[in-house]
Amino acid sequence: MRTVTMCFSILQFSRSGVPRFAGFWRGGFHSLSSSSRNNSNFRVVGSKTYGLEGGYRRRWIRRPASTKAEGRSKTADSNKSSNIRNEILEETVSATAAVNVNVARVTELRKIEYCDIQQNIAENKGLVSLVTIVVFDIETTGFSRENDRIIEIALRDLSGGENSTFQTLVNPQKFVANHHVHGITSRMVNRPDVPRMEDLIPILLKYVRSRQKPEGIVLFVAHNARVFDVPFLKEEFNRCNYVIPTDWHFMDTLPLSRQVVKAKGQKVSLQALREYYKIESVGSAHRAMADVNLLSIIFQRLTFDLKMSVSNILEISFAPTELNTNKKKKDSS
Repeated sequence: MRTVTMCFSILQFSRSGVPRFAGFWRGGFHSLSSSSRNNSNFRVVGSKTYGLEGGYRRRWIRRPASTKAEGRSKTADSNKSSNIRNEILEETVSATAAVNVNVARVTELRKIEYCDIQQNIAENKGLVSLVTIVVFDIETTGFSRENDRIIEIALRDLSGGENSTFQTLVNPQKFVANHHVHGITSRMVNRPDVPRMEDLIPILLKYVRSRQKPEGIVLFVAHNARVFDVPFLKEEFNRCNYVIPTDWHFMDTLPLSRQVVKAKGQKVSLQALREYYKIESVGSAHRAMADVNLLSIIFQRLTFDLKMSVSNILEISFAPTELNTNKKKKDSS
């Protein structure tokens, strides 16, 4: 039994800070009060402890087989062995072909299902009231989706309320060489009380379901989501034999930033946007929750400047199945 401490907490804002998303779904997405300062105070107000079953991993072991052939001709045994071997090969080939067909069919069905959801969004404006917007961020051991691992994840449900945030370190079971970037060291994460990704995913799915409206959609927002965060998340889910739910949609704030800022010759990194909007720094940069706090404010400012409604935001969202996984090296550079 491995015990993992997970913090679910509430972001509280001062009156002089960024207003909360009150009346967020009542057409008041941009009902922002003017403010000269943008402070956000974060504190842990509750925690829960989860017991995680470690379990055993199944492994195929090749063992030598011994047989007795007393009173039988070697030629007959050889022919029988050859026939059995051919049958096994034929069964293996047919099973592999069936698996490939099933995987292709599931992928195609997921694409169709996502298209149906997108069409429903376009045709039924009432679905907007069923959308849960979650800002998220991850920290990793590097840029390679195949070789590197997620070491921290944080989420914030913009509808607010109790347990509106989720944050945890993740045990990558490998050395963290880029600790100078985010301040997360190998000693911090390679511990038995820090969940591995395969332990964390069921908890993450349960948390998102607890925030999701019945029959609703969850829209995850991240900066550079299409190139970095979502491909990494997709790779981790696949590695742990999980599939990202089809009612999870994703949106990248980087293209919005370019529309607003780059025309004025400014950079579009998260920290550059903080300076552009004159947002006070809260927490350590490149830590997941600090970046989530910052992006939550920036996302509000960007959509306000571009006069985007929730429907507009949904129309530019994407599914993980749309990503071209063959461009990993090019995207990561």
